[in-house]
Amino acid sequence: MTRKAALVIGGGIAGIQASIDLANMGIQVYLVEKNPSIGGRMAQLDKTFPTNDCAMCILAPKMIECANHENIRLLTYSELDELTGDAGRFKAKITKKARFIEEDKCVGCGECAEKCPTKVNDDFNAGLGKRKAIYKFFPQAVPSTYVIDPDYCRTLNGKKCGVCEKICKAKAVNYEQKDEVLTIEIGAVILASGFDLYNVAPLTEYGWGKIKNVLTAMQFERMICASGPTGGHLKRPSDDKEPERLAFIQCVGSRDIRHKRYCSAVCCMHATKEAILAHEHCPGLSSTIFYMDMRAVGKGFQEYVQRAKDQYAVEYIRARPGRVTENEENQNPVIHYEDTVNREFRAEEFDMVILSQALVPAESNRSIAEKLNIGLDEFGFVSNPQGMANPFGTSRAGVFGCGFCQSPMDVPDSVVRASAAASKVAEVLASA
Repeated sequence: MTRKAALVIGGGIAGIQASIDLANMGIQVYLVEKNPSIGGRMAQLDKTFPTNDCAMCILAPKMIECANHENIRLLTYSELDELTGDAGRFKAKITKKARFIEEDKCVGCGECAEKCPTKVNDDFNAGLGKRKAIYKFFPQAVPSTYVIDPDYCRTLNGKKCGVCEKICKAKAVNYEQKDEVLTIEIGAVILASGFDLYNVAPLTEYGWGKIKNVLTAMQFERMICASGPTGGHLKRPSDDKEPERLAFIQCVGSRDIRHKRYCSAVCCMHATKEAILAHEHCPGLSSTIFYMDMRAVGKGFQEYVQRAKDQYAVEYIRARPGRVTENEENQNPVIHYEDTVNREFRAEEFDMVILSQALVPAESNRSIAEKLNIGLDEFGFVSNPQGMANPFGTSRAGVFGCGFCQSPMDVPDSVVRASAAASKVAEVLASA
């Protein structure tokens, strides 16, 4: 008898959508997310293109629906250890890592984080801000429960502190909490592990990490977001001044035989969106986008680009900059490039440069693929031996993929494919 239950790995927008669709069909869903909260990369975004709607306004209701659905069990801060059995009769072993916080007691007040003396770089804010050793993953996190980072907590590393335990009125702090291993029975699996950001440090020609006013696209995204480290205020990292001229360099690490040969699919529209938002924050600001080819293939995308030109002082230059240097007098980045339309070599100075870095399959993809016993292609995306005959299939029956783990795609495509993958799982569970 087929288990009327499914495992969804990855709590981004694709995993959330697949979970909700399956749950609404009466299927028990176990949603496993390695981070302390569901939400994925979309939670880091300020707005979505091409409508410029608030990303969190779209995402938060789905997160809450997912958490409150009677047929969905959230397993955040958890990872898959192994999957055994065959389609219809899988057994999954999952490790739920210790938060060192009692989830049923924590009320999310935040007093513990206010008093914690330890500050570390905040990965959610792309390293621009700081967080404490005890923290909430982001303000709208679901579940709204704090977690203690064992790598940085003084008490867990044998040093004197214990401030969070003393300050917590709910008595939720538990330094003795241990990892919990769960074994669940399911009929099918959906992998929706999402993407990571390519490390641009080896591309030294662009000056990231050396020139203060060169940022990555995600760092800039967090800067202009109201919940980000600057409260949505656009500031140059070198002197906190409001910039007047921005430059965006596309395909940093992607469409490059030295790094990633494929197109990351979303970068052209993402840069256009960021340029529009920057102009809305600072009306006197202008932006220049250096691109190889404009990939505006979605509904309303070409009109979005035209609107950026006409209404938001965005200039598009077809070029691939060779290097970025710094004017030491004012710390302005200088872009050296060949205009491939006019066949001219030029150098232009900007207040800030934003690098649209390649997007790559999540680093966890390879270890998860080994545990699921499924194949990956040369870039680390989930391979699909059946092609269009089964667009969500993998090399193992009963295991399906959706979202960016399959190939580069934007939010709308990820949502559509997540719903389609959920339908495929429901067919398998019903017919097995």
